[in-house]
Amino acid sequence: MKIDGNSIRPGNVIEHNGGLWRAVRIAHTQPGKGGAYLQVELKNLRDGSKLNERFRSSEKVERVVLEQKDYQFLYIDGDMYNFMDQGTYEQISLSAEDVGDDAVFLQDGMTVSIEFHGDSPLGVSLPDKVTLEVVETEPVIKGQTASSSYKPATLDNGLRIGVPPFVSAGDRVVVATETREYVSRAD
Repeated sequence: MKIDGNSIRPGNVIEHNGGLWRAVRIAHTQPGKGGAYLQVELKNLRDGSKLNERFRSSEKVERVVLEQKDYQFLYIDGDMYNFMDQGTYEQISLSAEDVGDDAVFLQDGMTVSIEFHGDSPLGVSLPDKVTLEVVETEPVIKGQTASSSYKPATLDNGLRIGVPPFVSAGDRVVVATETREYVSRAD
């Protein structure tokens, strides 16, 4: 579907220069001389490269709508990640490059959303939060306040984050997958 150049919003996927690009950031610019334009930071969905592009309102761009399907994560085989369609039980494999840095959060049986353009998978969207176990952290220092001081902790997936002083090894914590930060202690 064709849209005006100034109608691009963050998160939109467009076809540009023969590739699929996701708009990451936009900024409306109106210089003192000349017409207004939209400065867009784009990220390539295939190779992750970034591009800054200017679009005027008179330009038309092709907006691409991606299909999202829920899949269940099964296992890792070498550098391939295997997922199963929960409706048809059909399995697909994605490379570590396709899954990206978020692979550290994948857990057996986790439901993820995979984006498709036609029949080719483009990427994996994880749940907003995951529950992980703290395997190592520093002991609590007596008299330390729980206000805003965090201590380093290593989680069972190898990720290092900051946690409040009352969290100790063996505790389960909720972590935001987007920011990779501590959210709360798990029940």
